[in-house]
Amino acid sequence: MATIKVAVIGVGNCASSLVQGKYHYAGSNTGAGLIHEDIGGYKVGDIDFVAAFDVDSRKVGLDLGEAIFAKPNCTKVFHADVPATGTIVKMGAKLDGVAPHMLTAANDRGFEVDDTRDASKADIIAELKASGAEVLVNFLPVGSQEATEFYMECALEAGVGVVNCMPVFIASKPEWEKRFADAGLPIVGDDIKAQVGATIVHRVLSNLFGQRGVTIDHTYQLNTGGNTDFMNMLDRNRLSSKKESKTEAVQAVIAERLADENIHVGPSDYIPWLHDNKLCFLRLEGNQFGDVPMNLELRLSVEDSPNSAACVVDAIRCVKLGLERGVSGALNGPSAYFCKHPPQQVTDDVAAQLTDEFINADARLAAE
Repeated sequence: MATIKVAVIGVGNCASSLVQGKYHYAGSNTGAGLIHEDIGGYKVGDIDFVAAFDVDSRKVGLDLGEAIFAKPNCTKVFHADVPATGTIVKMGAKLDGVAPHMLTAANDRGFEVDDTRDASKADIIAELKASGAEVLVNFLPVGSQEATEFYMECALEAGVGVVNCMPVFIASKPEWEKRFADAGLPIVGDDIKAQVGATIVHRVLSNLFGQRGVTIDHTYQLNTGGNTDFMNMLDRNRLSSKKESKTEAVQAVIAERLADENIHVGPSDYIPWLHDNKLCFLRLEGNQFGDVPMNLELRLSVEDSPNSAACVVDAIRCVKLGLERGVSGALNGPSAYFCKHPPQQVTDDVAAQLTDEFINADARLAAE
């Protein structure tokens, strides 16, 4: 089986878990912890990282296998013996990808950026083409609107498919989606879900209330963490698309849409000593039989980056299948299953069914 050549934008915690996962599952006889062990004949170990971009001086110039463990990364190391990959992290384009409060060399949790270096569009496109990349994974920080659009332009010109893990709306924005469709390139997006994270749990519980006839009057989702994602989101000006993405993911499965004042979903605070652990507090308030009130509260603790990597490895393989089959534009089933803000919102059981139908399309055609 051929490999899947992947380029990564942003060598942070999420990239670290993704790269570690490739080696953790390569040669493994178990698919424990995976949503899909095999997608179209591709295993997780078939992912090959051929290009990587970052703007942190502590990572640029390092082999990707070393850069994923450099500061300020703080996610759990579950596969320490990642070998040298032969892929050197190249300087990316800064644009709005780094919030001003993150530019601090004194705090090893922030970014160290050399202002004398920056990548041009031509640099990025040339690297993507030279590496033979087929799929570009966007791990830019929340709020990187300009930077994400810059890299999407690069992907279109270089002819690579995209997994947009960030809440900058590309796959779910008709004008951008059309550009990928016209270019013959598949995209999965936007804003990657976690394997079992705050959004998926909130959606499942909201859907359960509706299925059991319980109305929802109020609900909140409060999230805290200590990684660079939460530190970045201390700048509330960068949060508008993130809050929209997470809120709409929940609203989409509530039987009767809640007024804005009755739903709160979003990042709440940065707690440094939590590192990459994310704490989520959920509450749903409603009324059941006889209009009798009830409420449900839940506390969820997860390692944030491995939680998302489980979905990213599947999204990458779905984009590869799209490339092989000549399917372009947004992959609606995988986008709905793996992302919070897809072009088409459906319940998670329907999204799972659509994704499996997409994955197994070749097998069905062969049987006909």
